[in-house]
Amino acid sequence: QVQLVESGGGLVQAGGSLRLSCAYSGRTFGMAWFRQPPGKEREFVASNAWADPRGVLSDSVKGRFTISRDNAKNMLFLQMNSLKPEDTAVYYCAARRANWPSRQIEDYDYWGQGTQVTVSS
Repeated sequence: QVQLVESGGGLVQAGGSLRLSCAYSGRTFGMAWFRQPPGKEREFVASNAWADPRGVLSDSVKGRFTISRDNAKNMLFLQMNSLKPEDTAVYYCAARRANWPSRQIEDYDYWGQGTQVTVSS
């Protein structure tokens, strides 16, 4: 069984930075960050895998966010720079056993509880 626990969310002004962390237990290969803005559906943010550590990013965050992982410490990170009010959302960590990145929610087997990120203008 895989367990995921996110941390690092909070309130930040536009243009600022935050680093989200996801501690995971169990054996995973592909991991991702998704987010759910207020009143909207959950959407893909970034994903990587053992086989593709550089990963993939959504167009809306490309050039501002970076996904990385420390496999020795069982940690996944999302470095978020140049934050905008539209980045406000609950951010979720997700994991899958397949060893490549995916943008699809239905491809992920395990989910964290989420961490709130609020960007003020």
